[in-house]
Amino acid sequence: MTGVPASATGGSGRPVPGGKLGAAAVDQASLWNIANILTMVRLLLVPGFVVLMLMDGGYDPVWRAWAWAAFAVAMITDVFDGHLARTYNLVTDFGKIADPIADKAIMGAALICLSYLGDLPWWVTAVILGRELGVTLLRFVVIRYGVIPASRGGKMKTLAQGTAVGMYILALTGGLATMRFWVMAVAVVLTVVTGLDYVRQAIVLRRRGLAAQRSSAAVEESAR
Repeated sequence: MTGVPASATGGSGRPVPGGKLGAAAVDQASLWNIANILTMVRLLLVPGFVVLMLMDGGYDPVWRAWAWAAFAVAMITDVFDGHLARTYNLVTDFGKIADPIADKAIMGAALICLSYLGDLPWWVTAVILGRELGVTLLRFVVIRYGVIPASRGGKMKTLAQGTAVGMYILALTGGLATMRFWVMAVAVVLTVVTGLDYVRQAIVLRRRGLAAQRSSAAVEESAR
């Protein structure tokens, strides 16, 4: 079943010239595209990652290495599914919802596990997760006025967070353990700074949207 609307087939089940068969077919057939499958894999990795992280009390270097591998795969699929979706026009409603959930689920699981095991202060986890949830809610609040685009700072923040959390998952010692502290410090700073920038963008976007609405209302009023 293709789900092609009758308007696109002229009621005969066959595509008509100029119809929107292509777009409709893509929308209907794209749920199981490669981008969505990678997103699903990332979601399935979350419980597996948690199990690996907490095996044998959570401090066995071997299990931690396997947990790092699962986390790394999740981070890599995060890069590729978005790229594939944009490049090959595989963007779907499912992907729009599931992709950010998968991102926050794997990062949240890693941060909570690390704090639970005492490797990372709880306030760091609270700051990062609070920022991520806050920005997500902010996007929904102002979506009627427009979309807040991903910034370069946001991408740097994601890279810093992924690198820092990955280093904490591994059982590092000596100089590498000290290095991961500073990488996490950079990640926290970027998390706060980019979060504040999103708030600024949301305020500007809302003001512009309200101004446009008032201008449109004034034009309609004068035309009466």
